[in-house]
Order: sequence, then C-alpha cells, then structure tokens
Amino acid sequence: MQADESDWKTATSLEGKVVVMTGTASGIGQAAAFQFAAAGATVAGGDINAAGAKKTADEIASRGGRAASFELDLTNRESIDRFTADVVKQFGAPDIIANVAGFDKVGPFLENTPALWETLVQINFVGPVRMIHNLLPAVIAKNAGGRVLTVASDAGRVGSMGETFYAGTKGAIIAFTKSLAREMARHRINCNVICPGPTDTPLFHSIENEKLKNALAGAIPLRRLAQPMEIANGIVFLCTPAAGFITGQVLSVSGGLTMHG
Repeated sequence: MQADESDWKTATSLEGKVVVMTGTASGIGQAAAFQFAAAGATVAGGDINAAGAKKTADEIASRGGRAASFELDLTNRESIDRFTADVVKQFGAPDIIANVAGFDKVGPFLENTPALWETLVQINFVGPVRMIHNLLPAVIAKNAGGRVLTVASDAGRVGSMGETFYAGTKGAIIAFTKSLAREMARHRINCNVICPGPTDTPLFHSIENEKLKNALAGAIPLRRLAQPMEIANGIVFLCTPAAGFITGQVLSVSGGLTMHG
C-alpha cells in the first residue's frame, strides 16, 4: 500500500497534544518550542529565564499557536514541584515530556569545584529525573501512551576534553533513559535521547576559549555548527506518531562529528 501526503501529515502531526518542556527561553529549547507548536502541540515551557520563556510563548501565540511559560529552576526541588503541579493543573496530563535545558562549563577536571559539580548534576541529570518522576504518573493514568525526550550530548557517549564531569552527567541521563524505556514500554511511553553536536547557541558562545570553539567547529565533517532548528527537528520527530516504534535510542545530530554503529 502506497502512503500519500495525508498519511505523512497525520504521522507527523501533534495536534491536540500537550508538551511540557524545559529550556524554552533560547537556543535549542526555544527552537524546539517553535517546532512543537508548528506541529500542533500546546507548549508549556519552563526556564530559569522567565522573561525569555514568556517571549517564546508570546511568539508562538503571535503565530497562532498555543503556549504558556513558567519560571523554573532545575537546581531547586520546590521549583520543579511547583512547575509540574501548575502545568498539570492548567493543561492536564501531558503527552510529551521534553527535557531540553542543559548547562556546561568547559575546563580541566582538576580545576572544577564541588559547586560546579553540583550545578551540572542538578541541571543535567537530577532535575530532568525529577521532572519525569513528577509527571509520569499523570501520563500513565491518562492511558494514551506518550513520549519522554531528553537532550544529552555525545560527550556522554565518547567523552570530551575539558568536559569530564559534564560528560558524566550526560552519560547518566542516557543510561537512565534506556532503562526507563524498558519500564515504560508496557504503558506505550517511548523514551529517547537526542545528542546534539556543537550548535550555534548562547551556551556554545559562552565558551571563553576561542581556540577550543574553532577546533570544535573545525572537527565537524559538515564543516559548520548546527543551527538550533536542526536539533529541534530531531527532537520533535521522535515525539510524533511517525516515531512510534522507536524507544530506548540515542540519536546523534552532530554533522558527523560522532558516528555510532
């Protein structure tokens, strides 16, 4: 049977779905929020930059989409609890949980401080885990399947000079997601990870070492940084019906920087 254009539109539509996101103020998270809304989803976005998250939500509304913004500090358990409770109260059980927010600070491991470790582990691992733990009961009770998508990094798969502890947090969220995918399969909740390569975002440009930034960009076989929307396309695709038989997977969107078999 040959598929037609309407079949593909149905398979990639998120009309009527609710996505709860982190990191919507800028970069990859903002781009993903725009793409989720374009696919028909209602976007509930949280970010520590509340003004930036509101700007994103307002932009979605100006394009005819549906969105709301909330202040969210992933290093603070009470903030996460308040965010997830407010989202469920306003929108009901989500269909998609997308952990996109992340943090990094490049530097030699022996120059790291315990305070930096704490920030990295809270934003990149513990915060997303708390988000998922808070929201999954409502998703399961809804009994309509769902998606959990987390943005990690290939640093968590292959390591990265100057990002040793960061790589550890990203490796942890990858392993967590694979195990969660096994537990959630019986509920038809697919759990996957996106690993972006170096991307033209405020986080990348915050790296102070210009030589390192140039080396990262130069090592990409496609010879350029990714644009946030290119990462967002992968995020959103894995949350559509078209990706219904994909779970427990790690997708690198890196311009060929890392190639996994």
